[in-house]
Parts: sequence; C-alpha cells; structure tokens
Amino acid sequence: MAQALAAARAAADAGEVPVGAAIVREGRVLVALGNAPRALHDPTAHAEMRVIREAARMLARDRLQDCDLWVTLEPCAMCAGAIAHARIARLYYGAADAKGGAVEHGPRLFAQPTCHHRPEVYAGIGEVAAGDLLKGFFAGRR
Repeated sequence: MAQALAAARAAADAGEVPVGAAIVREGRVLVALGNAPRALHDPTAHAEMRVIREAARMLARDRLQDCDLWVTLEPCAMCAGAIAHARIARLYYGAADAKGGAVEHGPRLFAQPTCHHRPEVYAGIGEVAAGDLLKGFFAGRR
C-alpha cells in the first residue's frame, strides 16, 4: 500500500485526483501508478486500469490470476469490471467510496450473479492515509 499511496501523492502533485494502485506478484511490486485521465486525455486512465494494463503487458498475458491489486480508493464500476476480467486474485483497498465505489457500494459488482470472477476483497488497508490525501486534495480545490 505504501507504493500505491506514493503513486497517489504523485498524481495529486500532477493535478490528478490522488488515487494510486500497485500490482503485486509473488510478494514483488510489478508496477505502481496513479490516476492520469487529465494528463493522458483518457477518461479510462484510472490508477487501477493503468496498472492492470501495464502488468498484463509486462507479463505478456491478459489473465493476472496470480497477482494482487492494491489501490488507495474503492474501485469504481469500470475498474471493478477490469479486475474481474483480469482475474485478479486479491483486491486490497484503502478508503471506501460511498459515491463512486462499486465493490461495497453502488452496484457491488462482485456480488452480482453475472460477475464471472470474484477476487478476495480486503477493505480499509491504509484507509486513513488514503482518505486524508483525498480530503486534502479536494479541500484545496474548493
């Protein structure tokens, strides 16, 4: 989570919403990146999407069943869908997102009978640090 938080801070420094993610395989961080939709002019450039794409490229495969995803904020519906399609083994996330989250809030994607893969989910990891980053970022924007 430390590397995901560092990626979130870097995203904030670049003017992006401070969300960071890391893909871990066999105890080693393969990639850690932050949100970049503004910089990349890509509405799908959420931290989770970016690390999933990069890990798949690095491993030369579309299934990441032996990988874990660490992210600072509860994934949205788009990212939760990508997590299911990538067959991520375990999802660890920090702050809950009652407004845009799709794991424990909103559509609860992994609980739907049509969801073809459900990762193990561990919420609240680094929750205070992730929440403080987000609160500070948005407070500075108001």
